[in-house]
Amino acid sequence: MTMSTFKHIVISNRHLCALPLAEQSRRLQGTADMLILREKDLSPSAYRQLALEVGQACREAGIQFICHTFVQIAEEIGCRSIHLPFPQFWEQRENLAAFSTVGVSVHSIKEALRAQSAGADYVIASNIFAASCKPGLPGKGLSFLREIRRQISISVYALGGITDENETFIRQTDADGACRMSDYMR
Repeated sequence: MTMSTFKHIVISNRHLCALPLAEQSRRLQGTADMLILREKDLSPSAYRQLALEVGQACREAGIQFICHTFVQIAEEIGCRSIHLPFPQFWEQRENLAAFSTVGVSVHSIKEALRAQSAGADYVIASNIFAASCKPGLPGKGLSFLREIRRQISISVYALGGITDENETFIRQTDADGACRMSDYMR
């Protein structure tokens, strides 16, 4: 029997949760492999406090915790994993040595190739399908995901409109995992 290495990644959105985010994170034990704390509307001090709480909850649940955007806070709290939008990654790529895992959001094959060449450990390609959080923005489709997977050797995770029903199609592209927000936050 072979174990699947396909990862399930949570992109946080505390506004969708009926429970406090740390408690919701604990409930994902056995369901999620990674959680990216993407709460970009918070002040640095509020993000720091939430990161401490959610990071602890993730450790208790056996979920890899990843800070998003707040590089300095991640360093301060000892989080060794960071995820950045491509423009921020590109600006800070030479200053990320403190992190054992660096992820990058990409929206083109060119960005994926540049992220890999600059040392990213994984990319999140989006948006694959139309997503409720970005109404009117069409998905780039499975061919976009397949082409990124074909051209780079680091892990590729899919984001955008992924559901239980269409995750099979993501798996068929040989992507390394799928990211979801809404399904995991409710």
